[in-house]
Amino acid sequence: MKKYSCRASFLFLSLCGFAAAAQPQLNVQTLAVPFGGNAYVTEKVGAREEQVSVFFRVGQPGELCLSLRYNAADTVSVSASCVGAAWQAKLPPGENAASPLGCVKLPDSGYIRVDLRGVTTAERKRRASAPSTEKTAAEALDLIATGNALAGKTVCVNDFSFYWGRRGPSVHLNLPLPENETVEWFYSEVTVPLGQDPVGSYYMANGFGEGYFGIQVNSATERRVLFSVWSPFETDNPAEIPDSHKIKLLAKGEEVRTGSFGNEGSGGQSYLIYPWKTGNTYKFLTRIRPDGRGATEYAAYFYTPDEQKWLLVASFSRPLTDTYYKRPHSFLENFFPGNGYLSRKARYANQWARTVDGRWLYVGGWAKFSADDTARKGARMDYKGGVENGAFFLQNGGFFSDYTPVGVTLQNRENGKPAPPEIDLDKLSRL
Repeated sequence: MKKYSCRASFLFLSLCGFAAAAQPQLNVQTLAVPFGGNAYVTEKVGAREEQVSVFFRVGQPGELCLSLRYNAADTVSVSASCVGAAWQAKLPPGENAASPLGCVKLPDSGYIRVDLRGVTTAERKRRASAPSTEKTAAEALDLIATGNALAGKTVCVNDFSFYWGRRGPSVHLNLPLPENETVEWFYSEVTVPLGQDPVGSYYMANGFGEGYFGIQVNSATERRVLFSVWSPFETDNPAEIPDSHKIKLLAKGEEVRTGSFGNEGSGGQSYLIYPWKTGNTYKFLTRIRPDGRGATEYAAYFYTPDEQKWLLVASFSRPLTDTYYKRPHSFLENFFPGNGYLSRKARYANQWARTVDGRWLYVGGWAKFSADDTARKGARMDYKGGVENGAFFLQNGGFFSDYTPVGVTLQNRENGKPAPPEIDLDKLSRL
């Protein structure tokens, strides 16, 4: 299965020419693709115009005809392209109006992309920084697809949250811990390949039952090392957490910023602004242990290959908790909906657990692949995981057409069992 890019520079067909042409005989199926959940601004065209791209998945090869449902106060010229065909249409004014664009023949199943210029979306109009295009662009509502290419399984973000659908599926590696072992430390490594780091990406390395630790791309100029621990008080609003349930900061590294977070649970957060680079391998170490007084201490350390040293990110105390390291996992997610059409990927390797009696146990031989509701409920299918170059990998976004079934077990046997990490833990504990 392939993803077909629908950008094209072919000769445009006029709308009237399309209407006059003989229509293919189709086993008619129809799919309405809402712009709210499936359209992205993928290119700037001058100071005022943007290219909007719509993505959806077809289940088989065949004929596909496209129409646009829109609002327009005046007649609007729209150009569209898809899978080697291109059209130019004049949309008459109207509310909730519909106008045909053109037809294509798809040689395979998978995701397709439709590029349009001369349209805008409700999301774009809400952005205060966007120039007004209300007099020069139609407000696109839905892309209407018909044809026998839709007879198989189709996928788009429809009766699902547009916010989460546009972010794209999050994917996870769930790692095993040996039975009857008490684990205090967890170590792993992450490498982000060149070109797989769009803004909004979070490559979470060391997850545990009460939080997570990894690296982010926060803007075109800022990257972070992020470590967070959830409060035992369940709320999305940190202001609601009573003092007895708040995460307490014990220590933090130089230039590390700390505070609270919300929206997806609440708790204590720390981050270091650090210009990590694609192609480099970064090391993560997390310690979890009860303090003997009804709380548990969590500490995170980050190894920088440039300075060749370990840095303390932060250590927190979580009240009403008595635990060692549980549920080691890693994940990959996008937290910027506008970049949900871009691909991101990371390799996760060399996972080790250290017991309370000082033994390093290799736990990177296999992992269970899972994903969030966006994948499980079928809103998006551009997600996968596997093994390459001796490491697990996770990938999402980009509307690629091959995917990994949720729940499969991934076996990492390429490099056998690596050597355990050599770390002066006593020295780290004093940071």
